[in-house]
Amino acid sequence: MITLYHSIAARSFRVLWALEELGLPYQLNMLPFPPRVHDQDYLQVNPLGTVPALFDGELRMTESAAICHYLAEVHGPAAFTVRRDEADYGRFLNWLHFGEATLTFPQTLILRYERFEAPERRNPQVAQDYTRWFLSRLRHLDQALSSQEHLCMGRFTVADISVGYALLLADYLGLRPKFSEAADRYLLRLKARPAFERACAAEEAAATAQGVSLVPAPSLPAPAS
Repeated sequence: MITLYHSIAARSFRVLWALEELGLPYQLNMLPFPPRVHDQDYLQVNPLGTVPALFDGELRMTESAAICHYLAEVHGPAAFTVRRDEADYGRFLNWLHFGEATLTFPQTLILRYERFEAPERRNPQVAQDYTRWFLSRLRHLDQALSSQEHLCMGRFTVADISVGYALLLADYLGLRPKFSEAADRYLLRLKARPAFERACAAEEAAATAQGVSLVPAPSLPAPAS
């Protein structure tokens, strides 16, 4: 049985979505966000204190894009990844990592300095600068989506999950009105997928059953002096 540790609105949603797309059985353990602050016992599961943490037998993985790639490669079906002998293999890898390294990274700084830090430690300038960073790099999607509905091989792959989560996070941050028409239509297509809807329902049901709030904590505790 695959076990996933997940928090509402966190990167771990990529993995939950992938599990539903692949039709794999899994156990979903919900945690308040950020778990390293609100659930110290979780450090015994993942010393990094981050989500996701996925266990597949003895294997433990903690990087969301890598986990999606692993699940598609090991558990299939093959259509959810791109083979080395297919034309878009390099593009697939680039988009898979672009979703995390280029699109999600700046949003973590927006979240921290606009919402999660204590009010006296928030920094609107940092949030504004990284909002511009994110939006400038989001324009890279437009060319890719100008001639096809998905990023690689004309079909849905876990690269779409990687980039799609970054768009979901941007929507959560209120940035969707600044999306291009192509990016907005792309997000709507992704959200209409039955597996996406199942993932949303699964996290809500698990959070309710396990007594975890559906709303992330509004701020981090003040640092120790």
